[in-house]
Amino acid sequence: MQPPIIAPSVLNADFARLGQEAEAVLDAGGDWLHLDVMDHQFVPNLTVGPMVCRALRNYGVSAPIDVHLMVESVDPLIESFAKAGASGISFHPEAVRHLDRSINLVRESGCKVGLVLNPATPLALVEEVLPEIDMLLIMSVNPGFGGQAFIPYTLNKIERARKLIDALDRPVRLQVDGGIKVHNIAQVAAAGADTFVVGSEIFSSESYGDVIKQLKASATV
Repeated sequence: MQPPIIAPSVLNADFARLGQEAEAVLDAGGDWLHLDVMDHQFVPNLTVGPMVCRALRNYGVSAPIDVHLMVESVDPLIESFAKAGASGISFHPEAVRHLDRSINLVRESGCKVGLVLNPATPLALVEEVLPEIDMLLIMSVNPGFGGQAFIPYTLNKIERARKLIDALDRPVRLQVDGGIKVHNIAQVAAAGADTFVVGSEIFSSESYGDVIKQLKASATV
């Protein structure tokens, strides 16, 4: 298993102070920044675009920016986010017409490739292309809003995803997003996750550093 990565989701940050918030959470021990991109079509919310990714880079953020596209029009945004400074781009298979082609678009843009499965979306949808990607993201809430509770049945899916990844001859990170807390991250890590998107648990705390330290300690299995 690869060392755990904590990717704070800036969806829960104070957007009036986004640069300072990003700097603070990375200084506190966050490994990546997770950027939730929603279009009010694929999910019932509207958030940010490539300009926010570029603004974070211009502010001085050098850490990986992990872009999660929750949009219906994936392919046109791949190049835009790559040019804006994204390190990795993840998208939902249901949102593209030709999955292999979209994977190659991300790869050709110079970014790491991730695929995202909603809680009820089966692993079989991505099994054929697992060797072609860098990360599989299992959603443990229905996408669209921060602050939701972890869906317990996704633990079984995480376990099955870990077995599929372990059978590959390459390192594919297994990311989980949704309801990750200090009290449950150990259980999610034990199921096989190695990369954790955490939003409200960090940004609602008085000490980002204390929470991230606890998360990392509990996620080390």
